[in-house]
Amino acid sequence: MGVTGHKIANIRAYVVSGGGGDYHDQEEEHWIVKQIATPMSIYPEYKQTRTSFGINALKTLVVEVEADNGETGFGVSTGGWPAAWIVMNHLDRFIEGQPVENIEKMWDQMYKGSLFYGRKGLVMNAISAVDLALWDLLGKLRDEPVYAMIGGKVREEQPCYATGPRPDLAKDMGFIGGKMPLTYGPDDGEPGLRKNIKRAEEMRNHVGDDFWLMWDCWMALDLPYAQKLMQKSAELEFKWVEECFNPDDYWAYRDLKKRAPNNILVTGGEHEATRYGFRMLLEFCDIDILQADVGWCGGLTELIKIGNLAESYGKYVIPHGSGIYSYHYVMTKTNSPFAEYLMMSPKADKVVPQFYPLLEGEILPENGKVKMNDKPGFGVELNRDHLAAVQKD
Repeated sequence: MGVTGHKIANIRAYVVSGGGGDYHDQEEEHWIVKQIATPMSIYPEYKQTRTSFGINALKTLVVEVEADNGETGFGVSTGGWPAAWIVMNHLDRFIEGQPVENIEKMWDQMYKGSLFYGRKGLVMNAISAVDLALWDLLGKLRDEPVYAMIGGKVREEQPCYATGPRPDLAKDMGFIGGKMPLTYGPDDGEPGLRKNIKRAEEMRNHVGDDFWLMWDCWMALDLPYAQKLMQKSAELEFKWVEECFNPDDYWAYRDLKKRAPNNILVTGGEHEATRYGFRMLLEFCDIDILQADVGWCGGLTELIKIGNLAESYGKYVIPHGSGIYSYHYVMTKTNSPFAEYLMMSPKADKVVPQFYPLLEGEILPENGKVKMNDKPGFGVELNRDHLAAVQKD
C-alpha cells in the first residue's frame, strides 16, 4: 500500500473557460491580449490582438486525483479539451491504483508512455497538471505544504518582479522590477524599433536607474532585430531580453548570447519542456536564466530536475508565471532568488489573483514580496463553478 497506506482511486479532468490556468482567456480590453509582438504579427489580420489568432482557444485544464479515503488534490494547466482527453483516455492508466507517493514512477510512465506523440506541448501540459495534482494530494495526506516536502524554505519571503505594461505602477506597489510586453516586432521595421526604444526611455525616466526593466519578446523576433533591441536596451540598463525566438531555434539563442553586452542577460524557456530541452538551453545556448513554466515543462517533478541541472551550471531558474505553483518551488531554491508575478488586472494597476476565479486562497505579493503559509498541499482550493467534466471514451 505504500508508506501513506493509500492508493489513487480516481482521476478526473475538467475544462474551464474565462481566466484560470489559461490566463490569456480574457476580454479584449485586457492588456494581456491587446497588440503585443508575436510570431503572428507578420499577418495584419492577426496583429491587433492575440485573441484574434486564438491564444485563448484551448482554455484551462484542471486535473483532480482522489485517494481511496476520499481526499483529493488538483493541478492546473492549459490545454483544454484535447489535453483533458489525453488525461482521461491515456494517462489515467498510469495513475489509478498507484500508491499516492509513487510520483516519480507515475511521471516516468506518463512520459515514456507518451513519447511516441508527446514530449512537448499539449501532452506535457497534461502531464504537468497530473503531476501538480499528485503533489497536492500527497501534501494533504501528509498534512504538509508542498515546499516542506521538497526541501523546505531557504528564505522567509520572496521578492517578485511584475509582468505588465506599467512598470511605473509596479514600482509603486513594491516590486523589484517590471517586464514589459514588446509591442512592435520585425514586421514594423525601424520605425517600430524606434517606438519600442522611445517607450523604454520614457519608462526608464519614470522609474529611475535602480528599478529593473526587462522586455518580454514572446517568440516574435529574428536575430538581427533582437541584436538591435538588445544593444539599445542595454544602453538603458535593461536587465534582460526574454524569449526572443522560436523556442526550437537554439542557434539564434546561442548567437544572441554570444553577442550580448555584459550588462544585459538573455533569458528564455517559457515554452520549453523537460530536462532535455533545458539541457540544450544550458549547454548549447548558455542563456542566463531558465524560465520554465511548472504547468507546461513537466510539472513540479520535472522542474526540480531542471533546477538542479541549472544549479550545476551556475544559472538561475525563475519560473514563468504559475503563481502559487511556482512559489512553492522558488522558496526552496537558492538559485531562484526572485519570482515572477503576472499583473492580471486589466490595466495592470492592482494586484489580483493570477488564476481568478478558479483558485480560492491564492497567496498574493504584499509590497512586492510573497510569504508562504503552512496550509497542506499547494494551499489553495478549487472553485467548482463552471467546471466541465471530460469523460472516458
